[in-house]
Amino acid sequence: MSEVLVVVGPGVVADAGLLAEIAEREFAALGVLGRIEHARDAAHLLSLTNTPPNTENTASPTTNAASPADAPVSADGSRRADALWRAGDGAVVILPGPTSEVRGLITEPLGLSRRPVVWVDVERVDGVTPGEGATHLHGRGIGGLAWGIRHAVHRVRHPSQRIAYGPEREQWGDLYRPDLSDRLDRPDRGGRVPVVALIHGGYWRSIWAADIMEALCADLAGRRLAVWNLEYRRPDLHGWQATISDVSAGLSALTDLVPAAAELDLSRVAVAGHSAGAQLALRAAADGSRMSLAVSLAGVLDLVEGDRRWLSSGAVAAALGHPAPTGHQGTSGHHAPTGPDGGAGGARGQAADVYAGASPLLRVPLHVRQLIVQGTADDLDLVDFSRRYAAAAREAGDEVTYLEMLGDHFDVITPTSPIWQATAEAIVRALA
Repeated sequence: MSEVLVVVGPGVVADAGLLAEIAEREFAALGVLGRIEHARDAAHLLSLTNTPPNTENTASPTTNAASPADAPVSADGSRRADALWRAGDGAVVILPGPTSEVRGLITEPLGLSRRPVVWVDVERVDGVTPGEGATHLHGRGIGGLAWGIRHAVHRVRHPSQRIAYGPEREQWGDLYRPDLSDRLDRPDRGGRVPVVALIHGGYWRSIWAADIMEALCADLAGRRLAVWNLEYRRPDLHGWQATISDVSAGLSALTDLVPAAAELDLSRVAVAGHSAGAQLALRAAADGSRMSLAVSLAGVLDLVEGDRRWLSSGAVAAALGHPAPTGHQGTSGHHAPTGPDGGAGGARGQAADVYAGASPLLRVPLHVRQLIVQGTADDLDLVDFSRRYAAAAREAGDEVTYLEMLGDHFDVITPTSPIWQATAEAIVRALA
């Protein structure tokens, strides 16, 4: 069991009681000890992060939630938390707030040795580079605290190796190795293991990052699979070309850059993307990235209709840099974009080219086995896209398994959900 310290900096605009409720809920769900403290200033914050829990105060969060200066949370007694903290078995999540003295600490090492540090801004704050070993999450509202706690706990429980595939800050992947200590359970093929590359979604916006796939990383590694959790530059800050180039380079890095490639069976690679990440995964398959299985988890698979239906408040056009062009029904029953007079001239022609290259529905056949997963409680447009895509891919000659079950947009990346359990089993079978 780990201990998580949440520190709320001065000036954070959020109800103290609600922050405590969010933290307590995550502590209980993750089975960790936890406490929440409110810092008066930068010096107080540093003192809190380097001090074990107050063993004299074990009050429950519900009785102290309204008191910002005194809101410890402990699910299992402070003596145990004190021992864990002194041993370094814990993590720190900090909501820094607006003051310059506290924000100045984000880029500095906090002297917390091996304890992960996660900075969480409830507002969108681009361009923050945290100190070595720290993480910065932002722009997810007050619910970002829950994501920060999950990320901190995953870093403690499931260590990974971060490997850069380029010079930019967001060009990296986290490699998770399965535990193969039991020789009787070692896979065939000389002890090499299959690989699942994960591409996160978030409607191509930079507020969402690779951390949202970490629960799947742990689940898949527990199934004797290696996992490559890919980060990439998003188009809202870097442009569409940077995004597709990064995904291609990140997948190629499995062969070119990963030091542990000798233990990975690169003839058995699945690439799985969630939401917008599914579009990137299937586009990569169409572009020739090496994989034996492409997996769409609640994917945005028809970008033309996605833009016309104003999916996620115009996310498609914002990402691609163009609204969907006018079009006609193609021979496969899906929209084929055209230029102003059926040609490809001018800005309209450029848009047609971008959509033709990006939309998975316009790239079939992919000539790769595919698993298309969709929850019935998701956005109905995504249900529509997945059904029509699977039908079009099959008609074009691709080998497609379509898995539709009860579940919402995040159930498909929640390890305990029935739809993910069925998905994981299908991936394991495909890579056997």
